[in-house]
Amino acid sequence: MFLPTTIREVRERGWDALDVILFTGDAYVDHPSFGAAVIGRLLEAEGYRIAVVPQPNWQDDLRDFRKLGTPRLFFGVTAGAMDSLVNHYTANLRLRSNDAYTPGGKAGFRPDRAVEVYTRILKRLFPRVPVVIGGIEASLRRLTHYDYWSDALRPPILVTSGADLLIYGMGDGVVERVARAMHNGYNAKLLRNIPQVGFLADSSYVGRLDPARTIRLRSFEECTADPRALGDNFTVIETQSNLMEPTATLVEPAGDRFMVLTPPLSAAEAGDLDRSFDLPYERAPHPRYAGRGAIPAWEMIKHSVNIHRGCFGGCAFCTISAHQGKFIRSRSEASILREVERITRMPDFRGTLTDVGGPSANMYRMGGRDRERCRLCRRPSCLHPRICPNLDNDHRPLLALYEKIRAVKGVRRAFIGSGIRYDLFDDSPYLETVVRHHTSGRLKVAPEHTEEHVLRLMRKPPFAQFERLNDSFARICRREGLPYQLIPYFISSHPGCTERDMRALADKVLGRLHFDLEQVQDLTPTPMTLSSVMFYTGEDPYTRQRVFVARSQEEKRRQKSYFFRK
Repeated sequence: MFLPTTIREVRERGWDALDVILFTGDAYVDHPSFGAAVIGRLLEAEGYRIAVVPQPNWQDDLRDFRKLGTPRLFFGVTAGAMDSLVNHYTANLRLRSNDAYTPGGKAGFRPDRAVEVYTRILKRLFPRVPVVIGGIEASLRRLTHYDYWSDALRPPILVTSGADLLIYGMGDGVVERVARAMHNGYNAKLLRNIPQVGFLADSSYVGRLDPARTIRLRSFEECTADPRALGDNFTVIETQSNLMEPTATLVEPAGDRFMVLTPPLSAAEAGDLDRSFDLPYERAPHPRYAGRGAIPAWEMIKHSVNIHRGCFGGCAFCTISAHQGKFIRSRSEASILREVERITRMPDFRGTLTDVGGPSANMYRMGGRDRERCRLCRRPSCLHPRICPNLDNDHRPLLALYEKIRAVKGVRRAFIGSGIRYDLFDDSPYLETVVRHHTSGRLKVAPEHTEEHVLRLMRKPPFAQFERLNDSFARICRREGLPYQLIPYFISSHPGCTERDMRALADKVLGRLHFDLEQVQDLTPTPMTLSSVMFYTGEDPYTRQRVFVARSQEEKRRQKSYFFRK
């Protein structure tokens, strides 16, 4: 049974009221890859009465916001699986014509800055009901950040949205605690003791915090006056986000209030990932979408399996570690195999798993050999500038998992559609196994650039490693008689990258290596990334060395044009 989306569905369950109503910018797909479904199912498992309002109309008489009435505990708001501005605009700030999270792929069913728009409407209609925001859009705007779409700094999203509480990062370990804290009414004291939440407070509250466990960041106003202050904040925020056992509360002044972030859950506290994936999802779009066209994002992932969360690559342009964390949380083999078996029973399954992966497909069960050394570590990446000697990058657990998946009745092929980190390869036959058994004909990897100084700013390995991978891939394909392709991803206009660097990239990749590039992109500086800070400030915040930035759309267009030279 799907979570209800209308008052009729609520009444069919025999409910006269709801505990939590979730608003999302995505269509409602009841599947563990869609955040609103996960949060709804987790709260449902705790006995709460939950409903979902997907893609509410914010431009009419607001009936979608009123139709389910007042929840007993709170409204939950998320923009969806993507940031609404990334969803709407290309890197050149042109409006996209489609939306993968909407039936028929149609655009226009969510507003820009969806979290802010939905929240302000709810606070206007229901001023006494708490609003809790979360998901990728809210999470990455939790503190002062550079906003590429307005080309300006913006304060924490609680300031601009008017929400009461922010859950940042992956909310599945936190939202149940929030619901319990609100069970007998809004209790600020209980809520402010929950890990991984943010709230606005006054000076008296901040003055009572333990100074030994509090880090005060530069204010929004200081960051606006001096771009270097934003860089100072970023180095602190990133370091604290990547600790194994974080303990510091972050405080950032904004106007006459203070944005307070409690420490994130530690790797040990984050809980059992299996529980979230084993909930009773329908694994399908809600029936309300029948006849309205396919939902492209659902079509892409419906026969895929996510095996872990987190990424320790620390790439400068990526938001994964800021949102999911640096430490890998892996599902058990049993949970993964249960999901594979559920997929084989889907009516439209024809024997092919389209992806067995994660943020980086080959980090399953990886981590530090000596956990005490990990507790002391402050590095943002376990792979850059060189692979950490404490990292256990043994691929054997993943190879054993692949073998068990291939043995599941009904599975004829299990492909790896997620990108693979080739700088993680060990001495195992991992690459050969992937090429022989798990490649659909095209294997995705992400060298991102060719020039060493650009790669260093990106926190990516030397291009020579990609060239060795290319040679190994070609050798395996020749030996096995496989007409497969290696598909490399590249980025233009990253801070530090000039037109001369793009010309050198084109000469090496299109010229010497003879690749026809398909997977290329112009950088979009998204909030809470090192790349966005460098883009805004023009310097590396860790070294304070100046870096070249292609700022204008014309400069960015010229850089991207080198990908398509003949």
